[in-house]
Amino acid sequence: MPPPAAASRAGAGAGETESPAERRLRRLSLHLLQPSPAPADQAGPALALAACAAGRARRVEGGADVAAALAAYLRGRHRAAQMRLFDFFRARPDLQTPVELTTAAHRELCFRQLRALVRDAGVRPLTLMASDPAEYFAVMEAAGGADISLGVKLGVQYSLWGGSVINLGTKKHRDKFFDGIDNLDYPGCFAMTELHHGSNVQALQTTATFDPVTDEFIINTPNDGAIKWWIGNAAVHGKFATVFARLILPLQGKGGEPADMGIHAFIVPIRDLETHSVLPGIEINDCGHKIGLNGVDNGALRFRSVRIPRDNLLNRFGDVSRDGKYTSSLPTINKRFAATLGELVGGRVGIAYCSVGVLKVAVTIAVREACGGHGYAAVNRFGALRNDHDIFQTFEGDNTVLLQQVAGDLLKQYQEKFKGGTLSVTWNYLRDSMGTYLSQPNPVTARWEGEDHLRDPNFQLDAFRYRTSRLLHSVAARLQKHSKTLGGFGAWNRCLNHLLTLAESHIESVILAKFIESVKSCPDEKIREVLKLVCDLYALDRIWKDIGTYRNVDYVAPNKAKAIHKLTDYLSYQVRLVAQELIDAFDLPDLIIRAPIGMQSEAYAQYTQYVGF
Repeated sequence: MPPPAAASRAGAGAGETESPAERRLRRLSLHLLQPSPAPADQAGPALALAACAAGRARRVEGGADVAAALAAYLRGRHRAAQMRLFDFFRARPDLQTPVELTTAAHRELCFRQLRALVRDAGVRPLTLMASDPAEYFAVMEAAGGADISLGVKLGVQYSLWGGSVINLGTKKHRDKFFDGIDNLDYPGCFAMTELHHGSNVQALQTTATFDPVTDEFIINTPNDGAIKWWIGNAAVHGKFATVFARLILPLQGKGGEPADMGIHAFIVPIRDLETHSVLPGIEINDCGHKIGLNGVDNGALRFRSVRIPRDNLLNRFGDVSRDGKYTSSLPTINKRFAATLGELVGGRVGIAYCSVGVLKVAVTIAVREACGGHGYAAVNRFGALRNDHDIFQTFEGDNTVLLQQVAGDLLKQYQEKFKGGTLSVTWNYLRDSMGTYLSQPNPVTARWEGEDHLRDPNFQLDAFRYRTSRLLHSVAARLQKHSKTLGGFGAWNRCLNHLLTLAESHIESVILAKFIESVKSCPDEKIREVLKLVCDLYALDRIWKDIGTYRNVDYVAPNKAKAIHKLTDYLSYQVRLVAQELIDAFDLPDLIIRAPIGMQSEAYAQYTQYVGF
């Protein structure tokens, strides 16, 4: 091996003509080559090897075409809408987010970005959400690529505030508020979370008491624990809030007591439309600087007997008449609550889209350059991406709570299976194959180790589903055992780790099934081949990471486990050869990447310029 100086000299003369891939490889080689001196006559072969590697790194044959075709397939009909948004930001450098920004400046920039998208670029997010949700979420993903705070700000305004009006209100609410929300005349927020209650929405304490004399609801925060907390858009920009509160009807309960009709949503003005002053009876405070997402102005709201018209009740699932009578098409509080939350799942879908957008940027930076110490520089964005995305595990439902909901639904379906009932479509594979998955593994197939078998989608999907079914059967038995001594709640907590593993296993089964389906439906053979490679790597990597489970029940024999490990390593190498094409298929321009080491153009020129050279 030549000394690093030799490698450096070899690359220096070619700096003007080498491709980006060659440049990356040469720089990486400086880290990989042995520092010890080597005889001059050994330099030739080593440099030839480096040149050969650079040739492989340039692109696979027809790689540019593959990347373009893959981009078109992955982004489909939404590619044009996303590119229009990227082009808009390219033409407006004043809207691009710099590396160093105060919280106040970031909030104002984020609001200007959103306002420019709506009023200058002509994007109408609420119209899109109502008419073409898939296009709306594609726009949200692209906005999050420009700045994650912008994607979240857009989601608060349209998915949450706008979505609550559309989905929980009726025609009178849409007629009054739709256009103002869409064109950003009515910036608003979604006031559900309280200081004492986040995921436990049924226990919210804010009240909305009907006054039959004035035909109004009185919104009140009864104690500090009921202060609305972490409310996006509230600290600075919001003028309205959808407030979730307990609907109280005086004299309607037993013995003339007030009747609590459960959680309902109300439109509450919080700032004057003209002066932007906070309205009487409302106290708004700033939740302050956060770990990330500082372009979003999170605030805390307290209501002191704030009066709103009766018409401000979002009354799709329950209404109050002028004389104070309550009516609903749904007979119980629990059914109304479930219907209300069911209409708000769009916010969670938006989080998934934004997460994908963040991951695309991060993976692009990581694949284009071996980051080393440069990954620690704020300008190369890993820290900001990590910090901005961290809250995605918590807001709109903490991940641990959501996983428990998945596990709970799985257990209900499992119970239905053995009662002879029908399963919902979501759990079809349990309905079709529970008996097969719970039977003893086939000792013959447990030993098959050929590549064709291991890369067979049927084997991969069966392995994923077998694991889920075994976990489901095991968790059900554990719950039954522990409930005898600990009760239902205690048994659930005792089995919590197993329940979370069960939910994650089911989710991975669904992901793999959809991945396989997308590979099969791809019309282009070259693209299908690349996608199949990534799909196989995902499947085998997940199997290997949980190989102990498969070994413990003899689903996989020792020789097969070893073959899975070796094939996983081999597929990783194969993916490396097309990694450039895969990330190029994300089709992200430099203004979205915004990390010098991850840009397609001359990275180090921008990097040195950034630090002052």
